[in-house]
Formats: sequence, C-alpha cells, structure tokens
Amino acid sequence: METTKQIAQCIGQIFMPLSEQTQEQLASILVPRELKKGEFFLKEGEVCKQIGYIHQGFVRQYYYKNNKDITEHFAYENYFVMAIESCFNKQPSHMIIEALEPTLIYGMPFDRLKELLRKEPEIALLYSAFLEQSLIISQRKTDSLRFETATERYFRLMKEHPEIIKRAPLSHIASFLLMTPETLSRVRANIL
Repeated sequence: METTKQIAQCIGQIFMPLSEQTQEQLASILVPRELKKGEFFLKEGEVCKQIGYIHQGFVRQYYYKNNKDITEHFAYENYFVMAIESCFNKQPSHMIIEALEPTLIYGMPFDRLKELLRKEPEIALLYSAFLEQSLIISQRKTDSLRFETATERYFRLMKEHPEIIKRAPLSHIASFLLMTPETLSRVRANIL
C-alpha cells in the first residue's frame, strides 16, 4: 500500500503539482479505508463528514425515490466522491455511497480539510479546482439529461467514461442515464 504522502501527490497530480510541504500537510489528514464489495462509505441518514478519493476500486452514489434506487454518480480510480449538501450543511444525507467492487478510498475529513484551507494556499487552490470540477460534472450531466436523446447519453458515457460501461451493472447504468433497462437494451442493440 502506498504511503499517504504518495496518495497526496496523486491527488495533486489530478489538479496541480503540490509542494513537498503541502503534500505532507494533505497526507497528514488522509484516512485510508478498505471497502469490500457491497460495503458503504456513506449510508442514508448519516452526515457526510469527508471527501473520498478513490485510489483503487469503484463506487456508486445513489438515492431512493418511489422505492427505486436512482444512481447519481459513479467514481473510480483518481475520482472523488462525497454527498455535497450533507457535507456542507452538516445534515443527514439522502445519498448512499456503496462499493461496487473492493475499493481503497482515502477520506479527507472535512473539518480538518477546512483547517488546512485557511493555512495552506495550495490546498485552497486544490479545493477550488475540485469544486469547479464537481460543478462542471454536475452541469454536464444536467445538460445531457435535458438536451440529449437516450442514445446520445449512452454514447457520451461510452466516450467519456468507458470504465463505467465495463464495470457497472447495466441496471445501474440505466438508472444513471435516467432510462429504463429496456430502453438501455434497445440503445445497446442498435449500437452493436
């Protein structure tokens, strides 16, 4: 297993190079956690207290609506996951984060991260870049659902995130793309 400093360096490489001092500061708050397939990083009703960095593995973020689970987000190696509203407002989460395969996730406790933001300008820039990326991902998904057909949404997912196509069950992919499994089957049949 890599050291937390190596993980901090990996996190920095996603957005911007970090100085040795900043890597050490970030490494000091990282908490490794191994999840088995089916284990939860966050359960419904819990307050999200950390941002998770996926070092290895694959997770799904979802919620329940009308007794059906709806996939909101997938995250795999070098991606982040959190329940933003719960984390920021310190309220119980409607979101659930579950490992779809054995996963090594590094948690960044939000309170400790906020302390670092005040002391370390590089951490503040890193955090800003993370939030910008999160907003862009959210806007792209919203626009895709508004303006694209089911086939176009599936093609976009294939192009931008082939890992999801390879690793997620079709029922979760259909839910993520806000289509029925039958519609997804028709879309896939027309492509193949």
